[in-house]
Parts: sequence; structure tokens; C-alpha cells
Amino acid sequence: MRSRARSALQRRALNLARTTPGRLTLLALALAGLSLLVGLLTAQSVQRRTDALSVLADQTEPLAYAAQEVYRAMADADATAASAFLSGGVESPQLRQRYEDDIARASSALSAATDALTRAGPLADEIDTLAQQLPVYTGLVETARVHNRQGNPVGAAYLREASELMRGTLLPAAHDLHRAQSDATASELAAAGVLPWTELLLGGVLLSALAGAQRYLFLTSNRLLNIGLVVASAASVIALMWSLVASLVVVADTGAGQTAARQVDVLAQARITTLSARGDETLALVTRGGGATAYEDGYRRLDGELEELLAQAHAGDAGEHHRRWQRAHAMLRAADDRGDWEGAVDLALGTGSEGAASAFDALDRDLVDALVAARTEANGAVASARGALGGAVDVVAFLSAIAAFACLAGVWQRLKEYR
Repeated sequence: MRSRARSALQRRALNLARTTPGRLTLLALALAGLSLLVGLLTAQSVQRRTDALSVLADQTEPLAYAAQEVYRAMADADATAASAFLSGGVESPQLRQRYEDDIARASSALSAATDALTRAGPLADEIDTLAQQLPVYTGLVETARVHNRQGNPVGAAYLREASELMRGTLLPAAHDLHRAQSDATASELAAAGVLPWTELLLGGVLLSALAGAQRYLFLTSNRLLNIGLVVASAASVIALMWSLVASLVVVADTGAGQTAARQVDVLAQARITTLSARGDETLALVTRGGGATAYEDGYRRLDGELEELLAQAHAGDAGEHHRRWQRAHAMLRAADDRGDWEGAVDLALGTGSEGAASAFDALDRDLVDALVAARTEANGAVASARGALGGAVDVVAFLSAIAAFACLAGVWQRLKEYR
């Protein structure tokens, strides 16, 4: 029975397709369906891109910044702890406050990253390492501080142990976390900046179909224009152009965002390298023995990396302040090498024009200012891209519905002539 019914239905469809009214009916339904399908796919594409940009702006980028802040704050804490240790029994209140602020920022940023990233994810080991070992590091620093205030030489050994934990365990884990989130930001920006070629191609197919239908109706009715199909074509052109222009704006904005994000990454690396070099510089003085050579070698290696990073970065007077720091470092090393350890410490902690601390602080401020500006630019580009897509889904859906209705209405006018 079902086979017979299906065969009868097919015969009716074939008979209908052999008549002009039947062909017009099928044409109307096909054009309306194609209009709705293209509108649906285009709206879905726009919505996916809007959602992706929202996730990038509200989740991925803030998480990347939190990971960067964990890395930076830990590196700064290590450098500051060593500088505070050089102050002797009565450490500088400013350095002590800076160290405590760094630990607080690292803990806060780590908490934000932990809340956002599942512990079952690929970064679970790094997060666990940071969460478990940071208190161990702060405990070692506090022990070193207590012994230093009492004048016990063993304090330097505790500080070296703390620094080794920071450099050998904490900073590598923080680097992996930072690198993964920076790469995720770059990847999402690149994905958002791809033109929706499939949807644009479907829009072209729809316009070609409407043009072909116009020609068919002209040949069958000898009428130059069909108002319904003209309206459908106009609505489809507007929807296609709206999507194309919005997509071009998104491509331009995400391109600018990628450039700014790369600059953020370079500046972040430069700042962390600066902090690590400062830590090596001060630890070489804390060690005061054969172990100082390793720290000095570390400083020279990091200083070379910093020079390359600053050549890529745009950070105000950072280059000049870096050269001033290099001159101060050469002076303090010369003083230490000739046995004037106290003079070397004064140069390392000095805030005058020849002091290493003064040059280091000026360089750090330049990098911070440039980093804030680059991050603001990157976030502004993403916000602009989101704005370009604002309302596009509703517009495309509305115009597609108009096009489908106009196709049905336009062909219906021709069908009425056959009654």
C-alpha cells in the first residue's frame, strides 16, 4: 500500500512539473527555501563569530593576562626578595612592600586562572605545581629574611634555595601557563579574522538563482521585471553586502588585534626577562663566592635576550634606560671584582643616575606603560570587531524572510494568470 501511494504521489509530482503552473509552483518553493537556507547558514555563521569574539574578550584574553600576571609577579618577587636581602638586617620598607604585593598579585591571578581552567585539563600539572610550591617559596624567603635580620650567614643559603625553587619549578610552570594562554588568544584572533567564504558563495548562488528565475519568467510571461523577485534580489543583495562589509571590518580589526597581541607578548617577555636579569644581578652579590659566576653568566645571557626583545618592542625610552642599566651593572661588577662589595651593593641598590636600581625601575616603568597601551589596543580591536557584527544576525534573518516571502508573492502573481 505504501509503495502504491508513493508511486501515485510521484506521478502527480511529475505531472505537475510538466505544466507551467506546476513549474512555477516548484520554482517559488525552491527560491523561498533557498532564501531561507542561505539566511539561516549566514545568520549561524555570524552568530558563531560573535560568540567566538565574546569568548575571546570575556574569557580567553583576561585569562591570558592572568597567566601573564602570575609569571611576571613571581619573577618580580624573586628579584625583589634578593634586592631586599642586600639591604642587610634593616631591609627597605619599599622593597618589602613590593615583594608582598607581588606575592599577593601572583596568588590572586593564580586563583583566577584556576577558576577558569579545569584541573582535568592539559594545564592541570602546571596549576597544581604553582599552587603547591608558591607557599614553599614564600616560607624559604621568610626564613632567609629572619636569619638576615639576625646577621646569620645561613640566610643567604635559604635565599638561594628559594630562588632555585622559583627558577627551576615555579617560573617554568608559570611560563607554560602563560605560553598556552597567549597562544590560545592568538589562535582565536586568527580564526575570527577569516572571511566566511562558504556563506558568501551561497549568497552568490542565491542571487544567480534569482537572476535565472527572472529570465525564466521573462521568457514565459514576456514581462521584463517581476516585482517580487526584484524585492527578493534587493533583500538578498543587502544581506550579502551587510555580511561582507561586517566581515571585512572584523578581518581588519582582528588583524590589528593580532598585531597588538604580538606586541603584548613581546613586551611581556621583555619585562619578565628584565626581572629575571635583575634577580641574577642581585643574587650574584648575595652569593659572594664561586656561585656568583653562574648568576653573572645568567645575567649576561638574559641581558642579550632583553636587547633583542627591546629591538622588537616599542616602549618609549626603554632602550636608553637599558643601556644606562648596562653601564651601572658594569660599574658594580668592577667594584665587586676589586673587593669593594659594599660599593657594589650601593651601586646595585642606588637610586641615583648611576644606580642599577634606578635604571632598572625606569626600564620596568617603560615596559609597563607600553604593555598597558598594547593591551588596550588589542582589547579595543576585539571590541570594534564585536561591534561590527552587532545586529547582523537579526538583519540577515529579517532580510532572508523578506526574500522568501517576496519570491512566493512574485511567482504567485504569475500563477494567478493561469486561473
